[in-house]
Amino acid sequence: MTLAADPQEHVQVSACPACAAAPSAEAIARAAAPREARLMLSIPQAHCATCISTVEDGLAALPGIRNARVNLTLKRVLVEAEPQVTAESLIPHLARLGYEAYELDAGVLSATETDRQGRELLMRMGVAGFSMMNIMLLSVAVWSGATDATRDLFHWISGMIAIPTVVFAGQPFFRSAWAGLKAGRLGMDFPISLALVLASGISIYETWMSGRHAYFDAAVMLTFFLLVGRYLDHRTRAVARSAAQELAALEVPRAIRLTAGAEETVNVADLRPGDLVLVRPGGRMPVDGVVVAGTSELDRSLLTGEVMPVQAGPDRVVSAGEVNLTGPLQVRVTAAGRDSSLSRMAELVAVAESARSRYTTLADRAARAYSPLVHLLSFSAFGYWMWATGGDVRFAINISAATLIITCPCALGLAVPAVVTAASGKLFRKGLLIKSGSALERLAEVDTVVFDKTGTLTMGAPEPMNLADHGPQVLAVAAALAAASSHPLAQSLAAAVQAAGVAPAVLEDVTEVPGYGIEGRLGGRRVRLGRAEWVGAEAPAVTATCLALPDGTTHTFTFADALRPGAAEVVAEALAQGYKVKLISGDAPAPVADLAARLGIADWMAGALPQDKAAEVARLTAAGARVLMVGDGLNDTAALAAAHASVSPASALDAARVASDIVLLGRDIAPVADALRIARQATRRIRQNFAISAAYNVVAVPVALVGLATPLWAAAAMSLSSITVALNAMRLK
Repeated sequence: MTLAADPQEHVQVSACPACAAAPSAEAIARAAAPREARLMLSIPQAHCATCISTVEDGLAALPGIRNARVNLTLKRVLVEAEPQVTAESLIPHLARLGYEAYELDAGVLSATETDRQGRELLMRMGVAGFSMMNIMLLSVAVWSGATDATRDLFHWISGMIAIPTVVFAGQPFFRSAWAGLKAGRLGMDFPISLALVLASGISIYETWMSGRHAYFDAAVMLTFFLLVGRYLDHRTRAVARSAAQELAALEVPRAIRLTAGAEETVNVADLRPGDLVLVRPGGRMPVDGVVVAGTSELDRSLLTGEVMPVQAGPDRVVSAGEVNLTGPLQVRVTAAGRDSSLSRMAELVAVAESARSRYTTLADRAARAYSPLVHLLSFSAFGYWMWATGGDVRFAINISAATLIITCPCALGLAVPAVVTAASGKLFRKGLLIKSGSALERLAEVDTVVFDKTGTLTMGAPEPMNLADHGPQVLAVAAALAAASSHPLAQSLAAAVQAAGVAPAVLEDVTEVPGYGIEGRLGGRRVRLGRAEWVGAEAPAVTATCLALPDGTTHTFTFADALRPGAAEVVAEALAQGYKVKLISGDAPAPVADLAARLGIADWMAGALPQDKAAEVARLTAAGARVLMVGDGLNDTAALAAAHASVSPASALDAARVASDIVLLGRDIAPVADALRIARQATRRIRQNFAISAAYNVVAVPVALVGLATPLWAAAAMSLSSITVALNAMRLK
């Protein structure tokens, strides 16, 4: 898509590699708009596996809903529905299910709500901790042998501290349990709330009857440890920020719009294509657009990983999220808000993070089957201990509540999303954007890496290789001739000689001979730069240009395709990790062999047509290999689609980016090796999380059923299991 009809003024709508994240995003959006609506809603009260099944099943039952997927780590639900379905129509239904919901822009996943929840949990935890210490001091006197009126007095004082504390500090659990009850379901906060109410109620009864035992200290301690567990769980999830949240941090909510020479601050959502906005130095670009006035430098590091600023002036295409460094810029808006490249990137990542994989489906099935089993075990334990103790209601209720609390499948529900979220965030910070939800799983299974050459391992630009073999006078003449030519080899040679600090010679009558080279006169005598046979030199076997001097000598300048930054590192790391590496190119055998030798690739193929690349990937797959294809050209599209997993650079054609699972945002290709390593780690972490969840329940359930775990210890164990799973996910490096 261009903004000008003149090819010389051709301007792409988005300069940001976000176009890589949402390949042909404009066309895709136009094509998909009439068929599907994708909605994102925040559900801050979701915290366990039961919440996942309740929300997903509840939404799936509505007409027009195609799919609903809860991301428990980020506490949001992604809904794919018919176009007529709106967020406003879903929010009341979620409220009836017991969940407060808010609509989110797919790309604007603000952390404000998350921060508010953290502060609230911390405040309530502080109140519970302070009360707990005071009640413990009073309990010491009772434990030391206080009796009768003294004991009752301490119990009443403890009750006056404990009851308001439990009511206030336990609000997160009580609100969630009540919302679930109104919706006709028993969530995981219901047994927690029941345990708090029963502990407090039994303690009031014992105190009123002058009994020997009151459990005010246990009720407050239970509240405190439950809040500690929930806060630590909250913090570990916040630390494992997803790539979508990283992108959301780049969003600018307001912009300065220029109208008739005046400035007005408006919401970015109110901007329309064609509007003119002012971006001051130090400000972040609020929209996609084209610079119409001003010169500056742009920092694109958070989007592309490039650390060096890029120049910006009139006709420069800019993207939302870039930072304007040095001068004011006036930008004509081409896309803003939900239509910006940054928003499309975040939406694509959010979809990938919420997508189902084999491990996600396994975890969901286990959690859904486990939830009813938990309640059955709890009621069975209550009935058994009522019979075994001759009707000791207090003891039976404690065991029943402990069973409900300790067997909460929260850790199982977090096993997969915690790892996927942590991995996507780490890969994004390394310059890789995951487009497919199952990409990590498939990437971990790869054993063979196939690289394209031009545009993937190389930059597609020639680079002089033997300047050091020529003296300054030879370089000066070559630079003078090359500077007058538009041929890529000549331009590369002129730039390299200039970078070496050699000034070009002064020549006369410089003219270009199409198809042969360029010639001129040095001191009245002819000099030529171009094809070997034209200048009278021996034709080399590699890419080269030759120089003929007046003294009859010839000098050959050889070229090789400039390596993409990180090319040597990614190949070396892939080989070191035990992967088979193959190079496939449509180029001639000589340059392909040269590149393979430079990078240490023993297996290579030259002169490959598009169908040859796809056929080779199919052959390797048929032989049992799991192939990762890394390519960028139109001729790589079929191979990318046929591979087990695929990566394409941000500079790739739209067709290649559509076919790939992961997009490399920056120029450096070394992060591909990080992706392979992190994918394997992620798979191991998911399996470890399953093992942790299973081991915890194998130990915890019998302990609770036989009466060896009080509700207090059950709360601590439940929180510890969830935190352990989240911390294990954060071990990705």
